[in-house]
Amino acid sequence: MNAIQFTRFHHLLLSVPLGALEAARAFYGGVLGLPEAPGPHPKATIWYLVGGIELHIQEDPAPLGPRSKRHPAFEVADAAGARRALEAQGVAIEPASDLAGRQRFFVRDPFENRLEMLQLGS
Repeated sequence: MNAIQFTRFHHLLLSVPLGALEAARAFYGGVLGLPEAPGPHPKATIWYLVGGIELHIQEDPAPLGPRSKRHPAFEVADAAGARRALEAQGVAIEPASDLAGRQRFFVRDPFENRLEMLQLGS
């Protein structure tokens, strides 16, 4: 048996280029409408609350590299409604393969981080 007792997933950190924190705030707080978590936070970091889990956005001096399939998945109540809202904001939608019982699609933030929007039980 594993000696580690995990209690929950606490946070996820996504990197953005140096100087892009306000653009990140505009996307995550503005376009996605995520509530910002109260601070204080480390320098060059914004924290958001997503269903009881923290999303940390931090400037990273290292190059972010090429597009990747790595991604967090955000569970939403209405995938079709989320898609319409994002399209209305000019966000490009990337299709996802079909999975039974799930409606889903992908988007990229302004820094090429891939994000999945997922509705379960549909």
